[in-house]
Amino acid sequence: MQKTVRLISAFLAIFVVAACTLPRGAAIEGEVIRSADDEDAPFSVVAVNQASIPQIGTWPATGWAGHYHWFSGTAGPKSNLIRPGDTIDLVIWDNQENSLLTASTQKNVVMPGLVVSPSGSIFVPYIDEVRIGGLSPDRARRRIEEQLEQVVPDAQVQLQFQSGPDNSVDAVGGFNAPGTYPLPNRNFSLLSMISTAGGISPALENPLVRVQRGGRNFEIRADTLYERASANVVLRGGDKIVVEEDERYFVALGATGTETIVPFTQEHINAIEALALLGGINDTRANPKGILILREYSRKDLRSDGTGPIRTQVVFTIDLTSAEDIFAARKFRINPKDLVMATESPIGSVRTVFGLIGSVVGVGNAISNN
Repeated sequence: MQKTVRLISAFLAIFVVAACTLPRGAAIEGEVIRSADDEDAPFSVVAVNQASIPQIGTWPATGWAGHYHWFSGTAGPKSNLIRPGDTIDLVIWDNQENSLLTASTQKNVVMPGLVVSPSGSIFVPYIDEVRIGGLSPDRARRRIEEQLEQVVPDAQVQLQFQSGPDNSVDAVGGFNAPGTYPLPNRNFSLLSMISTAGGISPALENPLVRVQRGGRNFEIRADTLYERASANVVLRGGDKIVVEEDERYFVALGATGTETIVPFTQEHINAIEALALLGGINDTRANPKGILILREYSRKDLRSDGTGPIRTQVVFTIDLTSAEDIFAARKFRINPKDLVMATESPIGSVRTVFGLIGSVVGVGNAISNN
């Protein structure tokens, strides 16, 4: 019996000493907070609450611009406009017996494949250059008739055109049927283009639609485009459309429901939504008073007047046991590349120690019984 007691005592001594350094998956909140009290600490700690949220909301965004830049576009007429590079097919009808344009056995002359010049003109026999760039097909037809009237008084003109590069849109990538598509009219919308290109590839998660126009990029998440009618802008000739995955993410560590890289499932995610995406926090390990969001700012973001952080590294703390702080956390936006950490409760370490003690006692009882 005495041998058993000595064995148990030895085991207890070992485990009590080891309990101070038991391995765990997350930091304890107090360890982080105490580190910030050091004058040489590279980071500062900011509590997320109703008092701090208005100020934090003015701080610079990190990881991206803080929002996607989109544009507005008003609808135009259903007819298109002729642009340089378009191809024109003309048929000119003339019933005169001594027509300058048609042979004696013909009543019309066909002039296919006339390419609109960079100046917006096409060549028509006997009337030279006719400027039709910027006109609708119907208005261009009437202008040619007006100028022909001097040499062919009763001429009638038929005009058809095929869109050139200035009247087309490139569906570059992220579509089921990428390619170059002519604009049928000046009221052709982005959603119509996506449909024409076969829709967005289902292989893309959290797709982001990017329109390149005039050397600038405009971006919007596909789900926002579908939901907001005003976002369905009218396209212009020369636009290029690319659909890619939204590459923004944040990292989850510690006593959360999962430890992983989490993609942004919507344009903005608040702290409570981020925890929900993680499956909440671990009920047996996490400290609900110690939710930490670690964020890194650039030196140009530093401020001394409260409109920015005082250090480049900031630890935001959230207390989930306070209803007031939970409401504040719903207004706190997670930025791309943030690290969301649920710290470990000290009780978890205590439970581990008692579990180990219980195992030792069980071994001792087994030895005694033998």
